Amino acid sequence: MPADQRRLQLFEVAREKFSEQGFHSTSMDEIAEAAGVTKPVLYQHFPSKRALYVELLEDTGRELLTTLADATGRAGSGRERVELGMRAYFDFATGHRSAFRLLFGTSLRSDDEFSRIVEEIIDAAAETISTLIDLPGATEQRNVLAIALVGMAEAIGRHVVRSTAPVDGEQLAQWISEFAWFGLRGVRIDPAD
Repeated sequence: MPADQRRLQLFEVAREKFSEQGFHSTSMDEIAEAAGVTKPVLYQHFPSKRALYVELLEDTGRELLTTLADATGRAGSGRERVELGMRAYFDFATGHRSAFRLLFGTSLRSDDEFSRIVEEIIDAAAETISTLIDLPGATEQRNVLAIALVGMAEAIGRHVVRSTAPVDGEQLAQWISEFAWFGLRGVRIDPAD
């Protein structure tokens, strides 16, 4: 297998293993075995388990942010931005459960480096969303509302990936986007700006 394809295969196997077992409980031996390679082959592509995990977090975060930007970038109205953004987010959560678990697993918060990477991704998502909120008024108010929307979506996403019952991402996105849209429409403008 060519090196770039092998690296991608190892990346995907590692994402699955880490999302199932967490960082500390997953060994490089398990990843190599699941990928059908030797441990030295794994180390040819990634210098350490930590380096592999960091790269996975950063790559998965970029993928999520790109997905959201692509979805909201084609919207023609504020309401459509909310709907398309929520749909893209929940499609990501339901369609890429291992990637979502990797980013938003609770064990990440106990490691400063991992936590920082995830917080940067969350902050980037909130910053982007704040520019899409069509409210005149204080920038700080839009920022707080964006953080609230991100927190709401993350909490529901966690619920989705824990659920053993089938989840209709489309229906979920519709419910939450309506909730968010009508909630945003009811926000009073802060006269401070």
